[in-house]
Amino acid sequence: MEEWTLLFVLLLSFAAAVILSPLFIPFLRRLKFGQSIREEGPKSHQKKSGTPTMGGIVIVLSILITSIAIGGVFNEFSVELLLLMLVTIGYGIVGFVDDYLKVARKHNLGLTSKQKLVGQLLIAGLFYLGLLYIDLDTFVSIPGTSIGLELGWFYPILVIVMLLAGSNAVNLTDGLDGLLAGTGAIAFAAFAILAWSAGFIDAALFSTAITGAVLGFLVFNAHPAKVFMGDTGSLALGGAIAGIAILTKMELMLIIVGGVFVIETLSVIIQVISYKTTGKRVFKMSPLHHHYELSGWSEWRVVVTFWLVGMVFAIMGIYIGVWLT
Repeated sequence: MEEWTLLFVLLLSFAAAVILSPLFIPFLRRLKFGQSIREEGPKSHQKKSGTPTMGGIVIVLSILITSIAIGGVFNEFSVELLLLMLVTIGYGIVGFVDDYLKVARKHNLGLTSKQKLVGQLLIAGLFYLGLLYIDLDTFVSIPGTSIGLELGWFYPILVIVMLLAGSNAVNLTDGLDGLLAGTGAIAFAAFAILAWSAGFIDAALFSTAITGAVLGFLVFNAHPAKVFMGDTGSLALGGAIAGIAILTKMELMLIIVGGVFVIETLSVIIQVISYKTTGKRVFKMSPLHHHYELSGWSEWRVVVTFWLVGMVFAIMGIYIGVWLT
């Protein structure tokens, strides 16, 4: 398969998102599916209240349309592609239910943490059953080295932890206009390159489809955002990137390529531990992007800075995965 197919998939998913977004935004507005802003969040965000949310539907639909096209045009309807569609759509459904409850209640509370966890575990379990079907090995390599470890029975635990951590880390990053869309596009583009170079064609095509869909959505999500992706989009993207890392046997590479997501999550963990143990906060607010907002940075400056940091991590991952392997 030639490299031009990646460009075809990228343009197709981008076009799908750009076409669907103007159709869905007025529809979401008519249904009054507006975002409820947390009272404890930055005061500057209160003006965003009422902005249509659940725009992640556009991202998931664009990925689905492109994936079907991949299967039809390139005859690439493999079990691996179906598994990636499962984890993306599955986590997207969990996020959709969460978003729907928020807008229905007109409050920033959707599913409880336990309810969301059950949904995430269910999808993770189904995904792992798929891994058993394709007989994926349980060996994990350290990126850029010949060192690895056979995890055996511990591997399913790693898979579940990766899916839960990945989806929640990406979800935490979705806090500013265009922040997750931009950093997500960069991370998925990096995985597309890594997967393609390693011979994982299905994962490369799927990663490219997500890149295009997210970039198309970014046209309407960039500051000032006309629509938010909500948990529908962020959980779907989180599940997808973890699933891609698992299927390409680049489990630990997720930490590098998804460096921004890792940092955002660590900032929340550090903040909680510090406050509970000392009563003091390390950051003005977590996740980390809010800390810079409250430090006087404009929203656009924070977003662009995080995009650049995400690009550094992506380049680092590609260098390690392609040139050092």
